[in-house]
Amino acid sequence: MDEAIAVEVRDLEVGYGWGGNATRILHGITMDVARGRTVGIVGESGSGKSTLAKALVGLVRPTAGSVKVGGVHVSSARGADRRAMRRKVQMIPQDPYSSLDPRRTIGEALAEAVDPRRAKVTAHRDEIVHWLETVRMPADTIDRYPHECSGGQRQRVAIARGLMIRPEVVIADEITSALDVSVQAEILNLLASLRRELDLTMVFISHNLAVIRHVSDEVVVLYHGDIVEQAPAADLYQRPRHEYTRTLLDSVPGAPGFDIRPRPRKDAS
Repeated sequence: MDEAIAVEVRDLEVGYGWGGNATRILHGITMDVARGRTVGIVGESGSGKSTLAKALVGLVRPTAGSVKVGGVHVSSARGADRRAMRRKVQMIPQDPYSSLDPRRTIGEALAEAVDPRRAKVTAHRDEIVHWLETVRMPADTIDRYPHECSGGQRQRVAIARGLMIRPEVVIADEITSALDVSVQAEILNLLASLRRELDLTMVFISHNLAVIRHVSDEVVVLYHGDIVEQAPAADLYQRPRHEYTRTLLDSVPGAPGFDIRPRPRKDAS
């Protein structure tokens, strides 16, 4: 495997059920994610985006094909290799509130990410504060409970938790879909900054092409489990080739901060 490639997906198929009730979700997906780059995966509900995300982190087993992270097969890793793989690939959840224990402070949740066997806030306080500040959260967040944080703040905590173990690859699955537009913009700007600061390798999944454009170097368009278009972000937005991609572009709402096509300049009067 080329060392410049962080994630290698080859002829990936995922299905559920058996016999006549079997349903294929992904049909022969092939793609690479280069180190230090972000690939955006876009498609409507039912296109297979979340199934692909789960396959990348080993939560679903492929029925055919393979997923490799750092040259290691995700689905075949066992024992210590599997535990190491879980730290190599981290998923930032769509709903961070459900992934945070309401009885534990933010500091306790982040301490567990650093060391699940010794999840002591006192032992990791400096590192926890560092990562809170990295995601633009005040240090005193360490003593708050999840319900004392807004949705955007909880998403920042989820980002910190995903990054602080320094994974090779970060999977962000619809992480802005539950936020209002202004908070979405804040989170996307944060991710753009973190990409530059930390040289992140990321797979960013969304149904919204406007959101995808803010963070992606390359875009993969999924339609009913097939890749119908795959191109550098600038090329795809300026010259979409597939009719489905053009439909997605035309459906983007013109919300402030999320315009995806250049506006024509008005002639001076």
